[in-house]
Formats: sequence, structure tokens, C-alpha cells
Amino acid sequence: MNCRPSIATAALVLTGLALTACSSKAAGGAAQSSGDVKTDVGVTDSDITLGVQTDMSGIFKAAGLAITHGDEIWADEINAAGGICGRKIKLDTVDIAYKAENAVPTYQTQKTKVLGLLQVIGAPAMAALKSQVTTDKVLTTASSPSSVNLDSPSILMVGTTYDVEMINGWSYLAKTGKVKDGDTVGHIYIDSEYGQNGLLGTKAYAKEHNLKVVEAALAGTDTDLTATITKLKSEGVTAIAITTAPAAAASAAIQMKTQGLQVPLLASAGSFAPSMLADDTAAGALAERATVMNSNAPYSADLPAAKKIRDEYAKKGFTDQPSTYVPYGYTAGRVWQAILTQACGDGDLTRQGILDAKAKVTNLKTEGLTGDLDYSVPGAPATRESYVLGVDKSAEGGLKIIEDKSASAEAKKYRAPYQK
Repeated sequence: MNCRPSIATAALVLTGLALTACSSKAAGGAAQSSGDVKTDVGVTDSDITLGVQTDMSGIFKAAGLAITHGDEIWADEINAAGGICGRKIKLDTVDIAYKAENAVPTYQTQKTKVLGLLQVIGAPAMAALKSQVTTDKVLTTASSPSSVNLDSPSILMVGTTYDVEMINGWSYLAKTGKVKDGDTVGHIYIDSEYGQNGLLGTKAYAKEHNLKVVEAALAGTDTDLTATITKLKSEGVTAIAITTAPAAAASAAIQMKTQGLQVPLLASAGSFAPSMLADDTAAGALAERATVMNSNAPYSADLPAAKKIRDEYAKKGFTDQPSTYVPYGYTAGRVWQAILTQACGDGDLTRQGILDAKAKVTNLKTEGLTGDLDYSVPGAPATRESYVLGVDKSAEGGLKIIEDKSASAEAKKYRAPYQK
């Protein structure tokens, strides 16, 4: 019996994807075949196991917990609907605490039992794992979407990349009259792939618009930006971009207010966490100055899909403060759903089959949770659209939409480092 679903890969839609029961007896190891579906690692007759390497105790704990809860909402939803290819989704979740030294041994264990990695949080972890997941052909969702990792077919990104988000952000500031060609601007960044990739976007925009960029590199654990803001103020910057951990971003906003630096603060998504708003001084400073760029819809979005996620979050009784990373984690699951369904239709749930299926997803609709996704162009971001978000303590998750997702002219023509 041919049990493969028919899928129009040119226009996959997140809602209503085919969920067709296919059978296989393989539990792992070399590719095996049962009926029409080949399998190797992480797929049994009844389950598909995906690994999750998250941060539940490190500097990005808030983001890690939120992404993981989004993953869990997706897995429960898909399992309640009968699974994918007749199999339930199982998540193997491990706290790596945003440490590369934890990611590597965790991967050595997980790679023997998971089909792929639904989440790897943090640029340091991704840098440590990149060569291994590439060699092992393990499809891996990089929750730190740096475009320099798109040279590997094993890296999956949900939404756009840090450099493109920054390009869209600078374009927005220019459109609203807050930055003009020839200005001097600052960029504060963690000296890692995360921060450097945001800086790459700033430099790309600056090159086209004759901006002078004053750089300020930080360690991931730096939380006092008094001297940094003093330096940037002395340079006469008209705006500051920031790609750091949330604590550093909060300090930057407070110091800008304290030192009377009345310029915009352009923040990448990773620089914000709703916990920052517990401090009234930080909340006020951020609300006055910060524009947050994110290619994924915020938790508070007035979208049917976002409302469904909020309802499920409440039903499950999660006690962690929700943020924009909850919809992100859910959307990552739905991207995997599209890829797995395509692979089932191809009759190949092996790791190579999953990579082949990813490249066939060319117009994945996301109900507004992010832009339409195209994974067929090697080295290119799957979308170039970003939301413009404002900080609002009264909004669920702390962020509200200022401008709907779009791609600036500069972002559309930008060539990512490994784009073919």
C-alpha cells in the first residue's frame, strides 16, 4: 500500500497539512525500509524523536524556557491530531545553560536517538555543534539565527537572520526620520556569532548610506554599560543598535536616560526579555527609546494563530513569563511539521531524506507568525521580513507591533555571506 500523502510543496500551509499514517519498523542505525518509508535514526514504528538543547538556567533562560514551551505546545497539538506519518512527536529536552561545553556532550548522547534537533539555543552552542551536525546530516534549528551558519544544509532557521533584522531596523529608523545618511551611529554587541552577525547588518546598511559606525564589543556576561554609553555619547551618535543579552540592553537604556542621551535604541530580538520590565526605570527607558526588530510575531499579536498559542499557554499552566519566543518555538515546530510531512510523502524519513525534504519547502505560509518561508536557496535567509516592535509593559510578553512585517529595499537586495 502506498501511504505517502500528496503535498503541494510550492504552497505548503501551516494549517491543514496532511497527516497520513505510514509504517516503518526501523528504530535507528542504517537506513531501513518498511512499506514505502525509509528510516534510520530517531524514527520508530510509533514515534519521531527530536532533540531540544535549551537554556533553563543561563543568561538566556527566559528565551530558552519560552521557546521550549512553544515547542511543547506544537508537539502536543500535532500528537492530538494523530501525529505525522502515523507517528507521535517525542521531545528529548536538555538544559545546556547557554554553554558550548554542555552542548557537545549532550549532542553525543542525543545523536544516537534523535532524528534532528528542534532547538539549539545560543551562538556558542551552535558554533560548537555546526561541523558535527553537518557531517552527521542532522537537521538542526538554530535558535540563534546567524547568517554565517547558512553555509551548512543541516542548519534550519525560522524567520530571518540577525543581519537582515538590523538592516530592516535601520531602514525603519531612516524612514521615520530618526537617522539620516552620513550620521554617526553606535553598535553594541556580544563578541560572538550572534552579536557579530547583527553588526554585519549594521555595516551593510552603513555602507549604502554613508554611516560611520562606532563599535562596542562586550562579553556575554557584561551587565554594566555605563562606560560604553559614555563613550558612544562622546562620539556624537544619533542612534545605537544593540545585539546583547537582555541585562546589558536594560543597562544601556538606563544609562542612555541617566546620561541624557536622547537617541533611538535599535534592539535585536535576543536583546529583549519581558523580565527587563520588572524594573520601572528600565521599563520607562526602554519604552521611550527602544525599537525591537523581530521576524517572528510577538506574543501579544492580534493574530488568530497567536491567540491560539496564548490560549494553549494558559491551559497548560506554564508559570514562566511568556514572550515573543513562545510563538517562535511553536513556529519552529510547524516548520518541522512541513518538512516531516514532505519527507513522509517522499517515502524517506532518514536524515538525508529530511535534508532533501527541507529544500522542497519553497512557500511555507505561517499565518502571520513570520514571513513566508523558502528553504530552496542555499545560503539565503528563508524570509527577509521583520516586525517592528515597541516596548509596552501592559502588553502580554512586553512587546507590541508598531509596524507589520515587511522587508526593506536594502534587505531585499542584501546578499548573505553564503548565499548562492
